[in-house]
Amino acid sequence: MTDARTDAPTDALFEAARAVRLRPEIVALPAYKQGKPAAADAFKLSSNENPFPPHPAVLAAIRDLDINRYPDASALAVRERLAARHGVTTDEVVVGAGSVSVLSQLISAAAGAGDEVVHAWRSFEAYPGLITVAGAVGVRVPLTEDARHDLPAMRDAITDRSRVLIICSPNNPTGTVVGAQEFAELMAAVPPSLLVVLDEAYAEFVRDSSAVDGAALLRRYPNLVVLRTFSKAYGLAGLRVGYGIGPVPILDAARSAAIPLSVTEAAQRAVLAALEVEDELLANVGVLAARCARVQEALREQGWAVPVSQGNFVWLPTGDGTSRIAEALGAAGLVVRAFPPEGIRVSIGEEESVATLLRICGEVVRTL
Repeated sequence: MTDARTDAPTDALFEAARAVRLRPEIVALPAYKQGKPAAADAFKLSSNENPFPPHPAVLAAIRDLDINRYPDASALAVRERLAARHGVTTDEVVVGAGSVSVLSQLISAAAGAGDEVVHAWRSFEAYPGLITVAGAVGVRVPLTEDARHDLPAMRDAITDRSRVLIICSPNNPTGTVVGAQEFAELMAAVPPSLLVVLDEAYAEFVRDSSAVDGAALLRRYPNLVVLRTFSKAYGLAGLRVGYGIGPVPILDAARSAAIPLSVTEAAQRAVLAALEVEDELLANVGVLAARCARVQEALREQGWAVPVSQGNFVWLPTGDGTSRIAEALGAAGLVVRAFPPEGIRVSIGEEESVATLLRICGEVVRTL
């Protein structure tokens, strides 16, 4: 079967399409920019992916699928497993196509035209887009000088128009964490009508015992939802599955804002299989966390002022030299994520990439 319409659209058709009324703020919104792929002889350190190959148990679980059938729309088996783990009911768990999907549902459920969503910046680059698509207004609160959330400033940014407060810990892309005590002080200060979302996509990598732990806060606050994902620690990035835990009325609203059937059967099976071999997968996380700590120590010895990262990545504050240094790393076979003119996020990947990373960083730090 061939497609008879393979030609590029004509200029006339393109111009005529401009007459369709679209939301101007969406038209002006840049699309999410994925980390660049890497050549066969290069290392992809641009997307915070887990470099370990999929576990055989996970591959076996998704081998035979009836792809002509829809998945369980509620992901009940996954929710039951997560509920048992966290000591909550299945209704207190929502599963989505990645934790960012659940966040999108929460923002759409809580914030509309003219409402405000407060978040740190720089933080996860998808936040501004999700807020704009919901019709809300993003309020960006700059990070502190040591690349951490400025919680007092975030509290002060809350107004009667605020509907959602997003806390990203560890923060992507700087890797810094919010302390448990300062988070408790924040929760005591915010209005109970404000939805607080604790985005913990990298929670399994945290080794700082003073960091906030969303799992320990479940049912403590009626306005808190904790987000986590299976993309990073569990190596399921390609299957897109994450979850949120929180009060039922909030999650019911989030479920109403979801795209139906977006969590595939393959993703649901993979999660259940991954949880069965969790000890092995978390052992790999320990390897990556140790590797990340070693890289940070070496970078500081070279003269880099890198923040303390508790994720599977490091942040290089390269400023105006960001594009130039990203190109130097790329030329050496390291594909990284540049955020001009602020810095570069480098994922912790294969052990074989570390020596090259440190060599190039040692050379370019003298040029800043």
